[in-house]
Formats: sequence, structure tokens, C-alpha cells
Amino acid sequence: MIEQILIGKTKEAVKSLYQLDASLAQIQLQNTRKEFAGDITLVVFPFTKVSRKSPEATAAEIGDYLQANVAEVESYNVIKGFLNISIKKEYWINFLTENYTIDQFGFQQTNDNQPIVIEFSSPNTNKPLHLGHIRNNLLGFSLSRILQAAGKNVVKVNLVNDRGIHICKSMLAWQKWGNGETPESSGLKGDKLVGKYYVIFDKQYKEQIATMVADGAIPEDAAKKAQLIIEAQQLLQKWEAGDEEVIGLWKKMNGWVYEGFAKTYKTLGIEFDKTYYESQTYLHGKELVEEGVQKGVYTRRADGSVWIDLSAEGLDEKLLLRSDGTSVYMTQDLGTATQRQKEYNPEQLIYVVGNEQEYHFQVLKVVLKHLGCAWSDSIYHLSYGMVELPAGKMKSREGTVVDADDLMQEMFDTSEAMARELGKIESFDDDEAKNLYRTIGLGALKYFILKVDPKKNMMFNPSESVDFNGNTGPFIQYTYARIKSVLRKAEEANFEFTTLQSGDLLPQEKELLKKIHDFPAMLIQAADMHSPAVIANFAFELASEYNRFYHELTILKEENLPSRGLRLCLSQFTAMVISNSLWLLGIEVPERM
Repeated sequence: MIEQILIGKTKEAVKSLYQLDASLAQIQLQNTRKEFAGDITLVVFPFTKVSRKSPEATAAEIGDYLQANVAEVESYNVIKGFLNISIKKEYWINFLTENYTIDQFGFQQTNDNQPIVIEFSSPNTNKPLHLGHIRNNLLGFSLSRILQAAGKNVVKVNLVNDRGIHICKSMLAWQKWGNGETPESSGLKGDKLVGKYYVIFDKQYKEQIATMVADGAIPEDAAKKAQLIIEAQQLLQKWEAGDEEVIGLWKKMNGWVYEGFAKTYKTLGIEFDKTYYESQTYLHGKELVEEGVQKGVYTRRADGSVWIDLSAEGLDEKLLLRSDGTSVYMTQDLGTATQRQKEYNPEQLIYVVGNEQEYHFQVLKVVLKHLGCAWSDSIYHLSYGMVELPAGKMKSREGTVVDADDLMQEMFDTSEAMARELGKIESFDDDEAKNLYRTIGLGALKYFILKVDPKKNMMFNPSESVDFNGNTGPFIQYTYARIKSVLRKAEEANFEFTTLQSGDLLPQEKELLKKIHDFPAMLIQAADMHSPAVIANFAFELASEYNRFYHELTILKEENLPSRGLRLCLSQFTAMVISNSLWLLGIEVPERM
């Protein structure tokens, strides 16, 4: 690519002109701003100290060198400390000719090196997946595709939190108030049924606390001594002791939840290479805690609980095992991390988890390091912001979460209403129309969430996400379908696709080519930044550039055959890159709309 050529020749230039061995960080290339002539801009300020000349003079000297030594450079101009370089038409035509039929343009071949293990989803089996889980799943799945396309060996894993006090709360509520209700008898998905009893527990628990406080108890004491929480804790102790009746109930209710999760994952288009279960990893974590006690790096207190003092690392004391012998989240994370290290010896272990757990992962790395696990430095927490709706925050215990299944159905319904209103299904049969609603609805949902930088909190507005104009998934999908329509008509008319070009590239043609040319670099940037938003916003910019090209130039009615052929090749290339970009986001493209 031309950027690599310019980087190499710029290193030569500053070495020849100023005897400087420039680092890659010093060579800053960027796309030339549209108000200036040029294609690629070199920032020359990093070299003015050694050139001992003004930015303009330095830029002119480097520009002269590049024009004399790089065959692809046609001319340059200088704006203050910015060297704007124009690339010859022949380079862009050759780029189009060599790449427009490559199905996976920009993708790199997957290597066989140490894998990157990405954990995402990580649901609790006491409630159905909700909007927050959707952002988690979409980020993790998209990032796995981006890293894979960037050449990385990727393993997608899920950790199901299928044990603990929160699970026991749902179990206890079902024992007390369930009357044998099942998914079959209630007509509810299994995960929704179990979530129903989690909400019931919280309601009854709060009523008990309120009664105790009314009788004079201190709220903090009431929360600890309420009969329901004590019974839930006893249920957890029985579970960890292997009580057959408790284990049987746990297996039955978890089975309901797994069936529900599977349906949601399938609708969302999410899949994993391996699923771990906390019930299978926490024991290894407890063994590691005992190992740490024996080594003297963890401390057992008089009540039997185990702690580690991390004040020397600027952190605080951390509980690793409760006084009653039951484990905490950190316990199972220790077990799971060491198990994955043994299985995969990963280059990097990425956890896709909300930003409220940032401290947890700081502690996890340090706790492992105290055990002598030098590989803990490979742990990376992809911390993402929360998702809110116009109505405000969601709370699982109070039953105010936005259920993932309900949200997806709302997206399908909204996309149907929008498609009907815009007349985009007139020639579709029922099955085709239904598939289109799902494709548009999921595309709208996924794009709206993934276009936001993961680190930022976001507001999700379903109606805005399905707009066919603006920075939305449906806008990009419609652009793809428009291009495919043009290509079908061209093929029906037996038009020739050719990159031969007798005259100059028109600005609209060149700008579209330049945008496509950016795709490989955008993919690497997204992988390096762990940010699907880079790809999402690139896809929107490419779709916007194509629509400008489409509206300002003729394609099928163009009488100049070389120009028509080139524009058809450009259209085919654009459709392919849009499709690949959306694939990286887990979004399907409709062949027609």
C-alpha cells in the first residue's frame, strides 16, 4: 500500500537530508483534508528540530525528495508544517484492478501463534439476558471477528455464572412460591421463568427488611438477619456441600435457563468456541486460595475467611474465601484464568466486562502475580460503558431490565413498520419480508450499539436506530442493496466491468477509491484499539461516499464505456468492502430492499 512506501521513503529522506534515523512514531501520515489538494499528508513538525529550518522549508525539502524517489508521487504542496502529497492516477487504477475481485480484501490470513482468548457474555443463571448483555455480546463477538481478520488466532469463550448466592435466591423463591411451575406449564422461556423468581425473592426480602426496621432494627442489621437471606445462604452452603436435593433443584432450574439462553444467542447470531461454568471452576479457585495460604501470600483470619492485603500495590484488602468456606467471584476467576492459561497458553486473555468491574480485574492480576503467575500481565479488561434507555437505568432485582428477546422483537416490529412505510417490500413474499425485517432490525440494533466507542456510556433509542437516513445500520444496508441492484442490472444488460480508463479520474471516483483504500488500515486500527466503533464508522463513511458518487455520476446510463466499466468495478468493490465491514460487526446484508 502507498502508505508503507511513503513511510519507507520518508525514513530515507530524513536520513539523507538530516542524518536522522526516524522512528515510526515520528512519521505521521494522515488523509489530506478535503479543502486542500492532495491525497496523503505528512506532518513534518517532528523533523524541524534536526532540519533547523522552518516547517515550510522542511516540508519542501522532504517533498522534493519524495517526488524524485517515489514513482507513485505526482506532486505536492505545503501548508505550514503539512506536506500534502498527490498520488498518480495510475496507482489508484492499479489498486482497483488488483483488488476489486478479492472477496476478503483487507483481511489477513489467520496465524497459528498463541491464541487470543476472549471471554464475553458471562451471564448469571438467575435472569434472562438484557440490554446490557446485548452490548457485551456484540462487543465480544465483533472484536473476535476483527482480531481474526487482522490475522490473530482467536478463541471465543463464555463463562456462565451458574452458582452463588444470587442463584440460590431464585431457587429459594421457586421452592417457596413456585407451586411446581415450569416453562411448559407457564409458557415462559426458562430463563424468564427463573428471572421471575429472582424478582419475587427481592420483593419479599425487602418486605422482610421493612418489617424489621419498623420494629426497631437498624437497616444494615435487618439486611443481614432477614430470614430469607439467611435461608439463601444456607442453601448455598448445602450446594457447596453437595446436598443431593439442592443439586437436583439447581440442575433443573439451570437447565431451563440454558435452553432460554440458547434461543437468545441464536436470534442474536452469537456463538462460542467453548463454554465454561463457574460450578466447574470455583473448586480449582479454592485450591489456589489454599495454595496461597500455604505459601504465606494469603492470610486466613480467625473466623476462617481468607484475605490478601494489596495495600502495597495501592489497592486494599480483598476477600478470597468467606468464613463459611464458600467462594466469591474472585475465587472462581482465579480458577478459570489458570485453567485457560493451562489449556491455551494465550498471547492475551481478554475479558469483555462492564466498567464497574475495573477494580476487580486490577485485583485479579495482582492476586495471580502474588501466586507467581507472571502470565497475569496478559490479562486485558475490555471495559465498556453502560447502556441506558430514555427511561433511565435498569435494575434486574426490581424487574425493570429491558429483556433482550423483547428488545429484538421490538426491533423486528419497528423495522417492519418502517419498511412498509417506505415501500421496500412490495415485491417480497412473506418469508422474504420476514427475513428482511429481522436483517434490518438486528442490523439497526447491532450498529447503533457498536458505533459508539466501547469506553463510553450510551443511550439506546430503538426508533432512531432503524432510521434509513443518517449514521445507522439500515442506511448502510440500504446502500449495499442499492449497489447490488445496480450490479444486477448491469449483468442483465451484459455490460462490461473494466478498470481501463482513458481520461483522468473524476474527484468522486478518486474519493471513493481512497475511502476503500483505507479499509485495511482501519481494520488494524480497530484490532489495536479493541474497538468495533472504528469499523462501524468507517462503514458509514464508505456508504456515504458511495451515495455521493451514485447521485453525482451516471453509472448504467453512462455512454462512455471505459467510464461505465470503471464505475461498475468501483461499485462492486464498494459492495464487497461494505459487506466485509458489516460482517466484522456481526451484521448481515440484504441482497435487495
